[in-house]
Amino acid sequence: MIQTFSLNTPAEGFIDITAAARKAALEFYEQTGQEDALCTVYCPHTTAAITINENADPDVQTDLLYALKKTYPDRPEFRHCEGNSAAHLKASCIGSSVQVPVQRDTLLLGIWQGIYFCEFDGPRRRTCIIHIR
Repeated sequence: MIQTFSLNTPAEGFIDITAAARKAALEFYEQTGQEDALCTVYCPHTTAAITINENADPDVQTDLLYALKKTYPDRPEFRHCEGNSAAHLKASCIGSSVQVPVQRDTLLLGIWQGIYFCEFDGPRRRTCIIHIR
């Protein structure tokens, strides 16, 4: 099963999309009755990413953004004409997808884990793809 959804993003930030993945896992189980599955959450953009991280303390996302800005600052030496090379670097560093095991209708995330869409070049209207098999 593949589900696609859109989201509006800020200029830069982490958007918790765990609920969308949980909903897809529930629908998959209700449709198939399959006990064990794998959920892939994928971002088809080159200046955005997907990650799993702590969802209890919002300062974690603030700290991650701060560290990524320090590690991948915009530089005048960058040649990409759109001026968003730092966003491409951040997206490549984080990655375009994550996978989570699914048991019955439940994502097997850790107690403090959430799935995040990471925007590095917004604000934009973005697409996210959830594939469960």
